[in-house]
Amino acid sequence: GEHAAGRIPDPGTDGDPVAADSPVDSCCDIIGGLGRRRESPQAEGGFIASSNIRVNERIRAREVRVIDDNGNQLGVMPPFQAVKIAREQNLDLVEVSPTAVPPVCKIMDYGKYVYQLNKRAHEAKKNQRNIIVKEVKFRPTTDDHDYTFKKNNIVRFLKDGDKVKAIVTFRGREISHSEIGRKLLERLIEDVGEVGTVEFRPHMEGFSISAVFAPKK
Repeated sequence: GEHAAGRIPDPGTDGDPVAADSPVDSCCDIIGGLGRRRESPQAEGGFIASSNIRVNERIRAREVRVIDDNGNQLGVMPPFQAVKIAREQNLDLVEVSPTAVPPVCKIMDYGKYVYQLNKRAHEAKKNQRNIIVKEVKFRPTTDDHDYTFKKNNIVRFLKDGDKVKAIVTFRGREISHSEIGRKLLERLIEDVGEVGTVEFRPHMEGFSISAVFAPKK
């Protein structure tokens, strides 16, 4: 067929595919005005591995800085004392910043906390989108009818959010008239200008000349 889907290569590599920038789940924020960053628990396959979060008796530090469920600082104390306070409220003591000195722990509903982290990680993964490049091939002998058909396909691909690589292929002695292919691509650049921008201008690749279009943002 004239159309093929693929992953767009990074021009700075040897054709390695490039995925879209994946959104970063911002689990790092300022806790209780302490000015310390909360480190996101490690994720496995896009989901938070709850076994990496120390809770209650698993907290090993000698002393911890404690924040209650409302964000108020309760001060520095031994973990067993903080766990006792948490249990009195039917909540858990969760180590949210293990690298702080002393480590920062928060009194909260641990199950709800892990659920929210997993939900956020799942949303971030769902919003990731690999950049797809569609290839549309022309010939230097492509007539107006065929050109219009292929141009309309390119417009549709760009509107769908995909990139497009337009290729004019030459056979044998046709390569000596490469300017025909260049003119065809320049015409295409003008015709799809309302929906796409040129990411790579027309350039020779062996017995073909190509240009890459990206959707207008």
